Amino acid sequence: MHDAGRRALPRRPAGRTGHLDGGLRAYAPGPMPARRGAGYRVPVEVTALIRPRATVPVVRAVLVWAGVALLPVLWALAPAVANSGDGVGVVGWWLPVRYLVPVLIVALPAGLLRRRPLTALGLMLAGATLCAATVHGRDPGYLGDIFNLQFLAVDAALAVVAANRSRRVSVPAAGAVLVTQVLAAFVNLGVEPVDQAALTVLAVATAWIAGNSVRARRSYAAAMRGHAAAEAVTAERLRIARELHDMVAHSIGVIAIQAGVGARVIDTQPAQARAALATIEAASRDTLAGLRRTLGALRRGDGDPAPLEPVPGLVDLERLIAATGDAGVRVELCSAGDGPVPAEIDLAAFRIVQEALTNVVRHAGVDACRVVVERGDHAVMVEIVDDGRGGPIGVEGHGLIGMRERVMAVGGRFRAGPRSEGGFRVTAWLPVSPQSAVPAGGCPGGAGAVGGRPAGGGRVGDGPDGASSDGRRPAGGGGAGGRPEEVAER
Repeated sequence: MHDAGRRALPRRPAGRTGHLDGGLRAYAPGPMPARRGAGYRVPVEVTALIRPRATVPVVRAVLVWAGVALLPVLWALAPAVANSGDGVGVVGWWLPVRYLVPVLIVALPAGLLRRRPLTALGLMLAGATLCAATVHGRDPGYLGDIFNLQFLAVDAALAVVAANRSRRVSVPAAGAVLVTQVLAAFVNLGVEPVDQAALTVLAVATAWIAGNSVRARRSYAAAMRGHAAAEAVTAERLRIARELHDMVAHSIGVIAIQAGVGARVIDTQPAQARAALATIEAASRDTLAGLRRTLGALRRGDGDPAPLEPVPGLVDLERLIAATGDAGVRVELCSAGDGPVPAEIDLAAFRIVQEALTNVVRHAGVDACRVVVERGDHAVMVEIVDDGRGGPIGVEGHGLIGMRERVMAVGGRFRAGPRSEGGFRVTAWLPVSPQSAVPAGGCPGGAGAVGGRPAGGGRVGDGPDGASSDGRRPAGGGGAGGRPEEVAER
């Protein structure tokens, strides 16, 4: 195999140098050493060794430290050029040397502010203090100018330190800058010490407060991002828990009932036992498909395509009702309206009906119930009513809690509880448009509400008198059965 590969490579006559044909260099992962004995030589690409992005930080660091190395020369040169009239022309500007040198003394260390702010602040403060103590000119205005210019730069560096370091570090740094600057005013002949001390206190305090405010805002923003990320993780965890609960609870309830039926009639009624086994198989397959879809969404990476499996919705109610009928509960479906429904509302409505039917199968002790679905322009109303045992709501389950969380997540209203005339009612009002959603922190159905909706025509399908969809007026001024909103499972 290796011999065949070598024969496939074109060669040049021995003793000659050149490039391989076919653009081998374009596929070489890196520089290749020259091979003379084989009759050809691959040149080393020198440009491949140069990485501009990697060299920029190195060049920047070299230039910064080279400027820092020039500081002793500038400190020694500053007193000598104080009375000089020389200058440097830069882009049409004339820069006097006696101003240029003090500016460079505080400007060159500023390159360290990004990586080493304390070091930069110390060098700038030392340079400004040396200039204040050693530079003596005949012009008091010149001495005042370089004093103010240099220490303003020091105060700006203090602001950077306060923005990037904790108060335990920035407060002592501010104190050192304040004391040094006040003392330097007494040895500089161009400023009034007392007046300059007042300005120094104001400037240092302003610089530290500004930098500390930036640090506080940055910390607050980081905390808010962390809080938002934690809330997103919690919301996603609850969403997955609701999905798994709704899928598994309904199917396991159906499977348990059908398994019991099959075990009782397998000897006397084989046909009914086979039907029960077929129902168990169908429910198991549906549950496995839902679990596979959920787990696939969890395993999917950021760049992976979204799954193509359809998400269950109101169009699947017939299949859900058929499965509930196999479990021994006949469901009467009353549907009104055919307006478009957003995907999240469609899924929430389906899961609410699914969980409510699961509770009817497991807890109501009846063989029939009624499901009402009304789709309007502004909202979707879902109501599940049974004439079963009713009774108090338990506190150990998560069914009604999950339904309420689904409704509140889309800005709707939810109410569940026993009816005064017997049985149990679950009502959900889901807004189709964001304008119809319940404001954050609002009460999902207060006094005088019917199933979490305003009494008197508040929901889709209500009559003028505010009666519910089955023609019965709820007792009391509250929700179903006049009870407050419940959030636990029966």
